[in-house]
Amino acid sequence: MNFTVTTDAMSHQREAVAKMLPSRVGGLFMGMGTGKSFTSIELARIRRQKIDKVLWFCPVSLKRTVRDEILKHTDCDPDSICVFDERTSVRRLPDAWWYICGIETISASDRTVLAVNQLITDRTFVVCDEGSYIKGHRSKRTCRLTDYAAAARYRLLLNGTPLTQGVIDLYAQMRFLSPKILGYRSFYSFARNHLEYHPKYPRLIVRSLDTEVLAAKIAPYVYQVTKDECLDLPPKIFKSRYFYMTDEQRQAYRQAKEEILGSLLDSSEFELMYAIFRLFTALQQIVCGFWSRRDDPDEALHREELKHRRLETLVEALRDIPPHEKVVIWARWHYDIEGIHQVLTEKFPDQGVAEFHGKNAATRDREVQAFVAGRRFFVATPASGGHGLNDLVCASYVVFYNNGFKYSERLQAEDRNSRIGQTRPVVYTDIVCADTIDERIQRALSKKEDVVESFRREVEKVKREHLRERLLAL
Repeated sequence: MNFTVTTDAMSHQREAVAKMLPSRVGGLFMGMGTGKSFTSIELARIRRQKIDKVLWFCPVSLKRTVRDEILKHTDCDPDSICVFDERTSVRRLPDAWWYICGIETISASDRTVLAVNQLITDRTFVVCDEGSYIKGHRSKRTCRLTDYAAAARYRLLLNGTPLTQGVIDLYAQMRFLSPKILGYRSFYSFARNHLEYHPKYPRLIVRSLDTEVLAAKIAPYVYQVTKDECLDLPPKIFKSRYFYMTDEQRQAYRQAKEEILGSLLDSSEFELMYAIFRLFTALQQIVCGFWSRRDDPDEALHREELKHRRLETLVEALRDIPPHEKVVIWARWHYDIEGIHQVLTEKFPDQGVAEFHGKNAATRDREVQAFVAGRRFFVATPASGGHGLNDLVCASYVVFYNNGFKYSERLQAEDRNSRIGQTRPVVYTDIVCADTIDERIQRALSKKEDVVESFRREVEKVKREHLRERLLAL
């Protein structure tokens, strides 16, 4: 297929293409918002005489985004792009040059797997977008994608945050490209050489070994660049808006600590960390106005709603933003999304609200388009919208209604707005419940740390008998 690229490459993108061309396999470990998709498209254009199709795997929520990126950067006909859907099968495969398939579907749909197997030949260029989705070496999606892609002449891995869990992530990602890169026949051989496990808890990794050796092995096949190294973007501005718990929340907050910490000191280390995670989750729910809990271990979870001031604090923050400015609002829980939608509809009538989360998968693309076209507010969960959404640069105001425990998730959400195409400083506002778990989350994320892991390190520094005091002080 002959097509041209209509966008001029930036210097770091030209460097990435030059680094990838000599090898049939490679990884673009480029920071979020630095143009990985464009670089992949350019590689496909250069190799178009050696391949007869591109099979692009990405998270399901990004299939439309990938299609839009191809159309934005090339003169390709829309009919040359096939986006897999629930009807795609071996019998219904259209004649296309670009095929876009959801990574999650590889493990959930045998129909899709058969279609993928039909497409891949030695003249196929396979792209795996958001490589962190295949970091689990034993997962069905990782094994299937790796096995089927092995027949393709060219394989490319894209990732903005490649090592979200440390060097353990490298094994599956490099195996997808080629097992020859690391040189290990199995994960167990890799682990024996590069991972040290806890003597009492065999699955708990305590240290990585010989990381310099790993870096040297992958260096010829990987192009790495951060956003700060290659882009001159407007600055990020951070603000916080504080509120206090209601009496009802304070009572539930104390009750959660007493219930979960009841037998903490007699638990094993594994049980201890699980209890801390449960506690952090419960406390964060409570400061957000609800608590999903069991009154009895044999009962199902039920949601207890609590009076809170988080929504009114959100409204106060939004009223400080110029009324003509679009706003992206990130919230962790579906309960939050429901409350935010209701209050925005009441307090800002006729300004429009778009939503992006796990419950509206069928309409998410239309919601994004509606936000870009005119709706003022975009409300999303980081789990669904934190990857690959490139259209949010139309907004330079972002509100974090609350935060998850992972720094990588927070960074992904931030960089939906701070990326190529953003011309104004981006203002990030955090809604924080004072003197609660919210402030601990803020401190950990400001240090670029995961919240639970940060607390685990604190646990190691204090004596066991003082741990309960630390947790009660949250």
